[in-house]
Amino acid sequence: MNILVLNCGSSSLKYRLLAMPEARELAGGEAQRVGPRTAEPARILHNVNGRQTVHPATMPDHATAFEEVLKLLARTGAPRPDALGHRLVHGGSRFSGAVVIDDVALRDLQAIQKLAPLHNPPATALVAACRQRYPDLPQVAVFDTAYHATIPEYAATYALPRRLTARLGIRKYGFHGTSHQYVVEEAARFLKKPLAEFNAVSCHLGSGGASLCAVVGGRSVDNTMGFSPLQGLVMSTRCGDLDPAATLRLLIAARGDTGTVEKTLNKTSGVLGLSGVSADIRDVLAAADDERARAASQVYLWRLRKYLGAYLAVVGRADAIIFTDTIGETMPEVRAAVCADLDCFGIRMDFQRNAAALPLPCDVAAAESLTRILVVATNEELAIGRRTYATLTSEKGVLPCKS
Repeated sequence: MNILVLNCGSSSLKYRLLAMPEARELAGGEAQRVGPRTAEPARILHNVNGRQTVHPATMPDHATAFEEVLKLLARTGAPRPDALGHRLVHGGSRFSGAVVIDDVALRDLQAIQKLAPLHNPPATALVAACRQRYPDLPQVAVFDTAYHATIPEYAATYALPRRLTARLGIRKYGFHGTSHQYVVEEAARFLKKPLAEFNAVSCHLGSGGASLCAVVGGRSVDNTMGFSPLQGLVMSTRCGDLDPAATLRLLIAARGDTGTVEKTLNKTSGVLGLSGVSADIRDVLAAADDERARAASQVYLWRLRKYLGAYLAVVGRADAIIFTDTIGETMPEVRAAVCADLDCFGIRMDFQRNAAALPLPCDVAAAESLTRILVVATNEELAIGRRTYATLTSEKGVLPCKS
């Protein structure tokens, strides 16, 4: 079965055509700078057999980007897909697992768009466009929140009046679940540990968003993100944890303009707001002689270490600390700073091994460390492809291919 995976960002569209179940990549790439107005020209980076080509394209929205991707796939001889798998950031309380998209599911997706206003609307619009383009093909939605459906009620509950949380759907949902689940499964396999017995802290440190996940018995029991992806760690432009009274103070200063406050918390805070140098922690770490940049790095790392310590307490005996995504995989200095002086937990890093950290996955813990420190490459598109295939070949049997 050839599955076309679509990972829709707010201004990008990653895609991967996979032959399943062998998970062989037939083609893939990314449409960049999707939107009505971008400072630089939009383009598609297209990969076939390890060779990348660059294609300028006009892509005012994700539906247009999808059509441009289809043209490229056809031009490079890729087979027609038999099914489509979509990444959705937020499933709310309606979706606790992958689901085949029918009319009812699409209406439910449209109803919960406001829960993730940056990501769900373009992804849902793309789902609708794909159903029009390929009405004969099954499509599956895979949710970032689904892996966190196992978070216990006491860990997911905010101490607000029950009548409000029930009516407004306010609870911890957690995010980056597709990535966390993938690297946890890969780490357990790497350590030859049964997933049901595997405890870990997964650190998804992206150049944009970031979160930690506490894992017990292969299942998520907590995530640093909460009702929205704003909670938790300091991120590129997101503030992370904030006293609610500070939010109220911002709202008063903005004369009640919620849009201004939302933009501040989501777009101009985090590493960018602290440093004034860049939204990318790599640039900020490189600007160590700049006082504000140095302070921003300290805040970023402090929050990471604080949550790591908390989650080590939550999981008990941790088999592994897992680092993944852009910063987690490529920044040994971040891993070293986060894992320094953890002897009280019996955790020790091999700093020479950490500096090399190739090929992935690799173990950068010292031999005597009680907990392994792993660097594992994430692969959200492959994870979505696997979930899509599993959903379509479940108890009802394999769906017939239409190509």
